[in-house]
Amino acid sequence: MNGTRRGLNRTLLGVFGLVLIGLGGLAVLAGSNQDFAKSWTRNGTELWASIQQQLAAARIPGQGYSWWTVAVLGLALVAAILLVCWIASQGGGRTNQLARHDGDPGTSTAGTTTAGTTTVETAVAGQAIKAALAGNSQVLATTVQSWRVRGGNGLKISLQARKGASPRELTAVLDDLVEGLDVLLGEEIPVLIRIRAGTRTRFARTERVA
Repeated sequence: MNGTRRGLNRTLLGVFGLVLIGLGGLAVLAGSNQDFAKSWTRNGTELWASIQQQLAAARIPGQGYSWWTVAVLGLALVAAILLVCWIASQGGGRTNQLARHDGDPGTSTAGTTTAGTTTVETAVAGQAIKAALAGNSQVLATTVQSWRVRGGNGLKISLQARKGASPRELTAVLDDLVEGLDVLLGEEIPVLIRIRAGTRTRFARTERVA
C-alpha cells in the first residue's frame, strides 16, 4: 500500500537480469571456446579503434575532447537525474489525512455562498484503534498509517502479536473496529491488516488462560 511503481520496477529488474544472463553466457562461451575468444578479442579491438577514430574526427576545435565526449557526459547526467527521480518515487504515497468530506454549499447570514470541508487525520483513527486494543492481552504494539490509493486514502494497521496469539481472533477484533470506523467516517475505506511477530514477541511472556 504505497506509491511504488511495481510494474516499472519489475520491468527494469527483468531487463537488468536478461543483460546479466547474456553477459554471463558470453563469458562462459569465451572461456570454453578458444575460437570465440579470439573472435571476441579481435572484434573488440576493431571496435575500440573505430571509437578512437570517431572521437578524433569529432574533436572540438581548440579543445582536447570531442563532441562525442560531451554527448556521453550529457546522457550520463540525464541518466543520473532519472535514477534519482526513480529512487525518490519508491515507497511514496504516505499521508497524514485519512478522509475528507466536502460539505454542500450554503448561504451565510451575509448572503455569501459558503461550503465547508471536514478532514479526519490519521492520528484520530490511530488513537481510537490503539485505545480499543489497549486491553487486549494478545497485542503488544499497534501502528496505524494511511496511504494514498486509487480513489482516495487507505488505512494500514500493523499489529505486533504476543507469542501464542490467535491471528484469527485478532483479525475478527480488527474487523469489528474497522466496521465501526466506517460508520463514523460515513464511508468504507480500504484497509490493510498486518499481523507480525518480532524480537519483542519472542521475549514477551506468554499469556495463559486457565
